[in-house]
Amino acid sequence: MATNIHQEKYINREISWLSFNERVLQEASDKKVPLLERLRFVGIFSNNMDEFFKVRYAKIQRISLGKIPGKTKFEIRQATKLLKEITKIAIKQQDKMRQVRRGIFKELEEHGIYLVDERQLTKAQGEFVKDYFINKVSPSLFTIVLNDLQEFPIIKDSSVYLAVKMSKKKGREIKDDITEPIYSLVEIPTDDLGRFVVLPKDGDKNYIMLLDDVIRYNLDEIFNIFDYDHIEAHVMKISRDAQFDEDLDRTKSILEKVSFYVRQRIKGEPVRLIYDDGIAKDTLDFLMDKMGIDDLDSLIPGGRIHNHRDFMGFPDLGKKDLLYKRYPQLPIKDLSLRGSILKQIKQRDYLLYAPYHNYKYVIKFLREAALDPKVKTIKITIYRLAKNSQIASSLINAAKNGKKVTVQIELRARFDEAPNIKYAELFKQEGVNLVFGLPDIKVHSKICMIEREEYGEVKRYGFISTGNFNESTAKIYTDYTLFTADQGVLNDVSKVFDFFDINYKIPNYKHLLVSPHYFRRGMYKLINEQIKRAKDGKKAMIRLKMNSLSDRKIIDRLYKASQAGVEVNLVVRGINRLIPGISGLSENIKAISVVDKFLEHPRLFIFGPDEKCKIFMGSADYMPRNLDRRVEVTTPVYDEAIKQELIDTFNISWNDNVKARIFNAAQDNKRQTGGKKRIRSQFATYDYYLKKLEE
Repeated sequence: MATNIHQEKYINREISWLSFNERVLQEASDKKVPLLERLRFVGIFSNNMDEFFKVRYAKIQRISLGKIPGKTKFEIRQATKLLKEITKIAIKQQDKMRQVRRGIFKELEEHGIYLVDERQLTKAQGEFVKDYFINKVSPSLFTIVLNDLQEFPIIKDSSVYLAVKMSKKKGREIKDDITEPIYSLVEIPTDDLGRFVVLPKDGDKNYIMLLDDVIRYNLDEIFNIFDYDHIEAHVMKISRDAQFDEDLDRTKSILEKVSFYVRQRIKGEPVRLIYDDGIAKDTLDFLMDKMGIDDLDSLIPGGRIHNHRDFMGFPDLGKKDLLYKRYPQLPIKDLSLRGSILKQIKQRDYLLYAPYHNYKYVIKFLREAALDPKVKTIKITIYRLAKNSQIASSLINAAKNGKKVTVQIELRARFDEAPNIKYAELFKQEGVNLVFGLPDIKVHSKICMIEREEYGEVKRYGFISTGNFNESTAKIYTDYTLFTADQGVLNDVSKVFDFFDINYKIPNYKHLLVSPHYFRRGMYKLINEQIKRAKDGKKAMIRLKMNSLSDRKIIDRLYKASQAGVEVNLVVRGINRLIPGISGLSENIKAISVVDKFLEHPRLFIFGPDEKCKIFMGSADYMPRNLDRRVEVTTPVYDEAIKQELIDTFNISWNDNVKARIFNAAQDNKRQTGGKKRIRSQFATYDYYLKKLEE
């Protein structure tokens, strides 16, 4: 995906993100991926794009309209140019996605799975669809006739609609000699019914119908009171600006501000309209005019089907051969779920690598702490919880047992604001002490600490993670969690919680690198140490694994390291603004991205060759927000066996020659090949841990 919108040393952030989503689309295109998993990658691609337009495109649009103070005329012009480039790429990707989806459904037919629309039904299927509509769909329908409304209704950006046009050959008379069609919107009730309707089987053939087409088949049932001789319906959806406008009113609590913002989000400015390209021009013009959408918004024509994110929930119909093989999650070697987990952690540190390891160890830790009479205090940071969270249940259990439980819950976790507000209200009802963080800084750290009375002294136990404390995402996200009873490290963790209460006083940490005060400085120091080693003629290495790399100052330091002769190896899943392989600048830097069955989510930092290395892991990426505008916690790893484990798992990712793509200036996502044997890193990592259990 070559583009000219980047400066000489940096790929444009938004273009780099679109390149990442192209890698997701590559997985949907890969015929070696099971068919239904390919369809789910189509859904992931679509969901990613939705969030991109709500957040990143919306912000750039604000800049182009001069709505963000302090931007120069040049920056405004560049933003306008970038909007056009993004739309161009998005349309191209959308076209490719539709081609991929059509190809997948052709292949599904070979396995007896057919997606049919309202024009393809047999008489028996038609009767089934009529009955289903009357009994299930009709009571849930939200239908609006638009012509005579003084104010256009709010269109939800999470929903897909049918834009309906009814007409007569001579039009509908509303004045002496003026005629016009009737326009209506029908919201497709996927929240209540899902997107897919499974029709009765016919022998070995399975039939599935989109809810959109069920409604299309029954348009005459919905609009039978109107006089028309032609009716048509086309799918459309919009994306709204989801940016959080900080309320500077200091008399309001964070809870009040975020609650208000969540209510206002449904009224955010439209930034993208996706529509069926078969829609009549007058219908499209009518809708655009009523919704206030213009040329500065992204207009993306498409086919009959939109909201492809729903394909993440496509029915599997029991076709397990069309899905990835399920492997049982593994136990952590030498850490038993039987007996006391705290006693085991007291003896040594342990590493959990989800989803290869069973996440029940985290639940076991909290459950035991909730019941242990000697545990007096539990403190934890929460960013995103599972829908029915065992983490939350364990914390409430602890509070009911008289423990002093403190939860720092980040209400501003984007798109999880409403669930977090509900959990905050639940925690409050159950006697949990709540901390809502800092006015201008999100708390993104993943830390937990308990205090236990032992022989008249307070001993601390805890865990520090690269990912959210969420047992649902722990099945599909790769993340490290370090269990430790290291009193030095946990004393620093305690200081982080103190900072939440008294944030005008910045603590000094002996072990942790904590944003926004020390992480950047600490990373500079670690990079500089490797530069010095290289200049001294010693072997120097930097190995990093993260979600995103976009901070220019960090990138410049890595360029300096490369120029000094430091070997820099990067595994970056998403955004990467650094350009490897430029002579005289970055020829010693190589970078890959792994996109596969699981979402790669760890943040791992290895400085130095194996025998001399310093290793850190935590919640921060190399992005300005993680470095300067969030509370992030990155911990050193001291246990030699765990350090080797982290090196081994990094190396497995680095040597992937099946699912790794190479970063370069062209952003063309070429596959990494070569090597004596085939290495698919996620499967190889599972085998690595399986072998450790057998040793």
